[in-house]
Amino acid sequence: MNHLDILIPFGLPQAELARDLTRQCKAPALAMLLARSKNTHPLQSLDPFSRALPHEHWISRRFGLTAADGKDERSNSPPASAAILWAHGRQAMEGHWFVLQPAHIHVARDHLVLTDIGQLELDEAHSRRLFESALPLFEEIGRTLIYIDAATWMMRADDWAGLRTSSPQAASGRNIDIWMPEGPGELAWRKLQNEVQMQWFSESINEEREMRGKKAVNSIWIWGGSDAATASSVSTASAYQAAFGLNGWPQALAPGASPQADITPDTILAAAGERGLLMLDDLLEAGLANEWGVWLQRVEALDAAWFAPLLQALREKRLDSLSLILTGQDKLLHLTATASSLRRFWLKPSLGKLAAQG
Repeated sequence: MNHLDILIPFGLPQAELARDLTRQCKAPALAMLLARSKNTHPLQSLDPFSRALPHEHWISRRFGLTAADGKDERSNSPPASAAILWAHGRQAMEGHWFVLQPAHIHVARDHLVLTDIGQLELDEAHSRRLFESALPLFEEIGRTLIYIDAATWMMRADDWAGLRTSSPQAASGRNIDIWMPEGPGELAWRKLQNEVQMQWFSESINEEREMRGKKAVNSIWIWGGSDAATASSVSTASAYQAAFGLNGWPQALAPGASPQADITPDTILAAAGERGLLMLDDLLEAGLANEWGVWLQRVEALDAAWFAPLLQALREKRLDSLSLILTGQDKLLHLTATASSLRRFWLKPSLGKLAAQG
């Protein structure tokens, strides 16, 4: 492996807390990489009401789901459905499809809030029961609904092709009114969503979940619309010969990617190819939940497990260069370090670039 891109969702903490967090954080290898890296691109600021998070837009561009110039992408969620169908052996599918994900929506003081879908811990048996319960509602209105896995279902709706949706991570923890679909089919979707919610209200599965301390699955989230015919072009658009640690929908973009639990820095360094991608999403859950104490602990764990050995590999020229793509709620910072940039001894190790979000 000659060059490694490391994508770190929520590597940039909340701006108003960033200086305090970086002062407390003990991550010497990351501090060295940050201080002696060069800004590949200026700090990017996204619309805080973008319909996907910065790391999702970045992945979408890198794998050819959206145009490289990013024009108008922020008004919609990444068009991931076609790639998901393709990755799960549905290459013969036709039409326009959306990703549907079982979700938990809770009532705040004066609005409804979507909970991070990654925290639902919905198993296959319970997801199948909810799927079978909802299926007749879709069939009644002529919508094809298929089951992919516990967290992912797919719906065909050719006449909703222009519907603008939000990724569940973008909407997580926020007033859902701002993130609801807009465009062709929005009223029909809201009606269907309400019917599913009423159907699931009476399901015993939610009583069982709540008795075990888990959140009720009381709604369903739509996003990721795309035409199935676009899936075949996704794999050829990637700039990477190898990908590691992809979780959630990005897994569909590189079906052969090894999960983070199965890899080490040495296995990545030994991989063939000019360019690789490593996604370290350990900070994502804490960032979405604004749990910055947990965020600190996980940065320090990443430093020991990943940044320290990769820094050493860079020094020893087992790796020619690496880029850190750090994102936050509405920011993206792209830095690149090389063996020669590490020799800039007059630059003291510092996490300051994590706080420089102006």
